[in-house]
Amino acid sequence: MDNVRPLQWAPSLQAYSGQWDDASARHLLRRTHFGVKLAELKTVKELGLTATLDILLNDQLAQPLPPIKEYNPTNATVPDLLIAGGQTWVNDPTTDGTINSLRRSSFKKWWVGQMLNQQISLREKMTLFLHNHFATESVDIGNAQFLYKHHSLLRKNALGNFKNLVKEITTDPAMLVYLNGQNNNKTAPDENFAREIQELFVIGKGKGAGFNEADVKAAARVLTGWRNNAAEIKSFFDPNRHDVNDKQFSEFYKSKKIVGKTGADAGSNELDELIGMLFETDEVALYLCRRIYVWFIHYQITPEIEEAIIVPLAQVFRQNNYEIKPVLRLLLGSQHFFDLMNRGCQIKSPVDMLIGMLREMEVKFPADTQYTNQYGLWNQLVNYLTNMQQNIGDPPDVSGWKAYYQEPGYYKFWINTDTLPKRIQYLDTLVAIGYTFGGFKMVVDGTSWIKLFPNPSDPNSLVEALCVHLLGVDISASHKAQLKTDILLAGQAQDYYWTDAWELFIGTPSNMANTKHVSTAVTNLIKYLVDLPEYQLC
Repeated sequence: MDNVRPLQWAPSLQAYSGQWDDASARHLLRRTHFGVKLAELKTVKELGLTATLDILLNDQLAQPLPPIKEYNPTNATVPDLLIAGGQTWVNDPTTDGTINSLRRSSFKKWWVGQMLNQQISLREKMTLFLHNHFATESVDIGNAQFLYKHHSLLRKNALGNFKNLVKEITTDPAMLVYLNGQNNNKTAPDENFAREIQELFVIGKGKGAGFNEADVKAAARVLTGWRNNAAEIKSFFDPNRHDVNDKQFSEFYKSKKIVGKTGADAGSNELDELIGMLFETDEVALYLCRRIYVWFIHYQITPEIEEAIIVPLAQVFRQNNYEIKPVLRLLLGSQHFFDLMNRGCQIKSPVDMLIGMLREMEVKFPADTQYTNQYGLWNQLVNYLTNMQQNIGDPPDVSGWKAYYQEPGYYKFWINTDTLPKRIQYLDTLVAIGYTFGGFKMVVDGTSWIKLFPNPSDPNSLVEALCVHLLGVDISASHKAQLKTDILLAGQAQDYYWTDAWELFIGTPSNMANTKHVSTAVTNLIKYLVDLPEYQLC
């Protein structure tokens, strides 16, 4: 295991009392967003921490428009003619495998678009958190309508009540398919979901998890009878398939007995009792708070952090009837969150790295009216993410991505001999060459972007500003000086070499030789910085 991080302060959930500067604001946005735009940084810096948390935790944002038909099915028998191009497919049930495959792909592209276009809000980061926590695989779900409905459930509850979400997840059509709940009946109880709701979704596998195999079997019997109606895109309860006998649980659940029930409401009534029983255990709040901590701060939870951070967070979680927002507000506004040793200590996930880079460098995409090109470019990003082992919508298994649970590696699982070269390759491509679809190029416009910084004509100021904004951990002054000399000054000794070139570029962009020189230098500088190990940290 890694050595314990030497924290600047003793772990504490006391409100952050340090300076609210660019560094603090940037740290908060890096952990709650995918990348940090300069305009976003300016906004939250002016707002202050309290007002920024209010905005981040606002759960009243309008839900995005659903994914649309942007594909051209090749199935001649069922060509998906009921949906016009540019219209949503989410309310049109189909059993056609080819169409469902196209729609699942459409959903993933759309999801990338939502992350790229996120507002100042925690919703996108928490939606991905919940997807990792309640992990499902789209390829196993099959039905694209079920897939989108499941995602919408996570998105709408991203900052809501966790207890209510667990109940809805239990009878969610996609989850019923993924963990065999739709096949769970009184003659052959299926234990798949009953096991995972305890081991992965609610209680966990830690030392405080005292449930046993008999509890799994009893929970499976409680959950018998739920089925799916694909034509209506919803689940329903079939009392004829439900086990009406009593279900006895262990001492861990205070020897709870759920009395078997009959009738149309038996499934819902027994489910309410099951959820209530699960959430009466102290371990639920502790487990969720640990998961949130790993996602937003670091995977290393020492005994001191457990006692000073996790335990009081869990108490707040329980006191607020499992509302997520109070926990996030306390953690993200704490002295501990802003501890210097908690900054730049995470390895970026592929989503953090790729989507973050495109957002922070203001890369342009086609308008909604050009949806074919728009989705085509988003599809390339889905491919990049998949190749870097973060296939959104299809994590490796029901446990989610190893980076958030597998000891001792955790975030280090994102970096290996296969993924690291691809990270650099994809970043270099987007910075220097771009990717073209339908005549529209997705590429970093370096010279336009650095105009947003305070003093791009000063090579020292420019290098410093880019390092601060892009790198999770700073590099040395000598390293920065070498970058300035080798890239911006092209080996020259005097700073005015860059200043003159930049001012000529701004004043006379028609001077093609100089414009090319400046553009190449900026591209090379950005490319160098994103290739550094320090860029992989946040």
